[in-house]
Amino acid sequence: MVYLFLLGRILLGGYFIMSGLNHFRHLGMLTGYAQSKGVPMPRESVLLTGLMMVLGGLGIFLGIYIQLSVLLLAVFLFVTTLQMHQYWKIADQNARMGEEINFKKNLALLGAVLMLLAVPLPWVAALF
Repeated sequence: MVYLFLLGRILLGGYFIMSGLNHFRHLGMLTGYAQSKGVPMPRESVLLTGLMMVLGGLGIFLGIYIQLSVLLLAVFLFVTTLQMHQYWKIADQNARMGEEINFKKNLALLGAVLMLLAVPLPWVAALF
């Protein structure tokens, strides 16, 4: 079980690290996407959410600053899910389905990071 938890941490943390880095790699494209969704200060919002994902992902990956990492990711997921994936407002069925999938995926990820708060500290193979 210890190794499964460590593998899960690596996969979940790695997902957020890679996704956050993509915010920086594709800043222009994601800024346009955020602007199309009515996000205030879209460029700054993309940079901030990218940083939140990288830091939160690193915390889970390395087992450091767990509660802060979970808080960063939970806030990111909650706000982003409600702002960016409002599938119920989309008329086109294909676009609606894509947004609904992302909405539900983000809710599942939110549940996963919140469950990490129930794991006793310190975590197995954590740096601190």
